[in-house]
Order: sequence, then C-alpha cells, then structure tokens
Amino acid sequence: MVIGVLQLDLRLHGPQNLKQKRGVIQKLLARCRNRFPASCSEVGHQDLWQRSLLGFAVVSSSEQVIAPILSRIEDEIMASGELDLINANTEFIHY
Repeated sequence: MVIGVLQLDLRLHGPQNLKQKRGVIQKLLARCRNRFPASCSEVGHQDLWQRSLLGFAVVSSSEQVIAPILSRIEDEIMASGELDLINANTEFIHY
C-alpha cells in the first residue's frame, strides 16, 4: 500500500475577509473531490484571509498510479486563476 500526500501552500488574490476566502477554498476543494479519487482539506493558515494550505491524500498500490493524480490535482488548483502557488510538497509513504 502506498499513500501519496500533496500539500499546496497558496496565496489568494480576491478575498477581502475570511468568509470570502472560505467560499473560494470550499469551491476548489469540492471541484477536486468530484474530479479525483482523493481526500482533501484545508490543513493550515485557516485564520489568514490571503493564504491557505491545502492537503490531499490518495491511497493505491503503487506510486505510478498516485503521481499522475496528484499532478492533475495541482494543475486543477492552479488553473482556477484565483491564486499563486507558494510551495508544493509531495510525499509517498510506503506500507
């Protein structure tokens, strides 16, 4: 069993308060949940209205299955045009 973990540290352009930020983040996470076999959540920077740390996890039998999924998730998030990527971190955990 292999677990693939992706963390995306993001800077958001539009939100002027936490309520607007939550709307943008929830829309992005819902899109990813619907399109990809991954668990996802905002895992950091919840109290900052121009920053977000998103976490994604995929479980499969091999890295070759997981890597393209995590790459497509990153592409999907960046295609929204509402944010800049500060840092992306991918990790594979083997059991």
